[in-house]
Formats: sequence, C-alpha cells, structure tokens
Amino acid sequence: MSIYILLSRLTDEGRTTIKERPERIKEVNREIEEMFGVRVLEQYAVMGDYDFVNIVEAPDNISIFKMSVELGSRGTVKIVTMPAIGVDEFIEQLKRKKTKRRSKKAR
Repeated sequence: MSIYILLSRLTDEGRTTIKERPERIKEVNREIEEMFGVRVLEQYAVMGDYDFVNIVEAPDNISIFKMSVELGSRGTVKIVTMPAIGVDEFIEQLKRKKTKRRSKKAR
C-alpha cells in the first residue's frame, strides 16, 4: 500500500453540501474505501488555500486516479494529489542509491 496526501478545495456546491450535511464527509470516506480500496488514515479541516488535508493509503496509483476522477466528477471538490513516503524510508532509499553508485564505480 502506498501513501498519498490529498489537498482538497470545496466548490460552492461542496460547501453547501457540507453546511447542510456535515456527516457527508465521513460518508465519502467510507465510499472511497468500498469503491477503490482507498483508506483515509488522517483527515484535517484547514484554513488557507485548501479546505481539507487528507492522508490516505491506496493499493496503487490507478486506485487514486479513479477515486480522484469520481470525486471530481461530482462537482463538489477539487483535489491535488501527491504521493508520499515516510522520512525514514526516504533516508534509507538515499543511502541505498549511494551504496549502489559506489559499487558501480568500483568495477
């Protein structure tokens, strides 16, 4: 499973929906898990350029693409999606790449 960060901005229609039915937020979380296997790990309402920051787990990029198209087609939200890895994994990958380069130069 891969981790993704979703930055979401509600449309006027989305704001109206949330105002009238705030529980819709959690309903959508359940829908995307059932439909695409995308699980919301953390979710924050924020102020600024975006309305929500979501940290999700998905089986693959295709699942995220499908989820994004589905949610975007509803006309209630615009999403920016970014793949993410933990800092520890990032550091480990950098170390591995450095080791592989040294091995190739030694040949």
